[in-house]
Amino acid sequence: MLTCIIQYQIDPAKKAQFETYARNWGQAIPRNGAELIGYYAPHEGSSTLAYRIYNIPSLAAYETYRTRLAADPLGQENYAFAQREKFILREERTFLRLASAPHGSG
Repeated sequence: MLTCIIQYQIDPAKKAQFETYARNWGQAIPRNGAELIGYYAPHEGSSTLAYRIYNIPSLAAYETYRTRLAADPLGQENYAFAQREKFILREERTFLRLASAPHGSG
């Protein structure tokens, strides 16, 4: 299992648009093959950093997921919304694997 963390730099004046974007993906991501842990918007501290965290079984599954997501009607609408509103200034994607078990197991 891989965990993908996407760090977004967002326009702080367009936080509401980012939150709409996150809610839309909250519907589309799970039905296209990834386990969405959540979107995290700025609260205190930095007003420009936001995150999306999700799990995917493998990089091969990630490729299938991305293809399905790009074909999803809500996915297409959400991509267009982000392009039109320009609230995402930058994004970085990192894939991680769990290196330790939770305390008390194994």
